[in-house]
Amino acid sequence: MGLRRVVLWDVDHTLIDTRGVGRDLSMAAFERVTGRQMERQARIDGITEAVIFRETARLHGLDTDRGDFERFAAALAEAHVRRAADLRERGHALPGAAAALDALAAVDGVEQTVVSGNVRAVAEIKLAAFGLDRHIRWDLGAYGEDADERPELVRIALGRAGFTATDAVLVDDTPAGVEAGLVNGVRVVAVATGRSTAAELAEAGADVVLADLTDTEAVVSALS
Repeated sequence: MGLRRVVLWDVDHTLIDTRGVGRDLSMAAFERVTGRQMERQARIDGITEAVIFRETARLHGLDTDRGDFERFAAALAEAHVRRAADLRERGHALPGAAAALDALAAVDGVEQTVVSGNVRAVAEIKLAAFGLDRHIRWDLGAYGEDADERPELVRIALGRAGFTATDAVLVDDTPAGVEAGLVNGVRVVAVATGRSTAAELAEAGADVVLADLTDTEAVVSALS
C-alpha cells in the first residue's frame, strides 16, 4: 500500500461548467419554494448552497429557515434530474478533468471525494452527467447541506474520510476555497478555471496554482 491521501475536489468551475444551466435551475427551485421569481442572486463563488439560498431570499425581503432550505435543496435536485439532458447539452466537463480523475484513481493509496457548496444530490447529478463520478467516494465528502461555511466542510470531510490534514489536498478555483483548505492545514492546489485569476489564487495562498487540468502529469504530481 502506497501513501494514503485524500483528494478533495470542488465541482463547479473546477471539474465542470454548467454554462448557465445551474442558475436556471436555481431560479426554478427558488420560485417553487418561495412563490417569488428570483430577480437577483446572492454571491455564489465559494459559497455554500444554504447561504446562497438564505442571502438570495433576503435580497427579496424574505426570511427563511432550515425547512425552507431543505425544500429548496429537494426542488433543486429534482430540477437537475429533470434537466439532466439539458445539463449535458449546454454544460461540459472542463478540459483534463476526466483524465485527471482517471489518473489519480490509478495511484496507489489515493482516495477522491468532493467538498462542495452544492448539496450532495446535485453534486452527484452534475458529475454523473459528464461521466466524472466513477472514482468519487461520495460518503467521504462534505456538501452544502452539511454546514454553512466552507472551512467546516473541509473539517467534516477529513473526519468522514479518516484522514489528517497533512494527508489531504484540496482542489478549488476560488479564494474562498483556498482559504477553507489553508485554515485547516490542508495543502491547496488551485486551478484558474473559474472567475479568479492565477494571480488572485496565488495571493490567496494556494500552495500550487495550475492554469487548468490539461497537463495530467502535472496534476497528478501536485495531488498525489
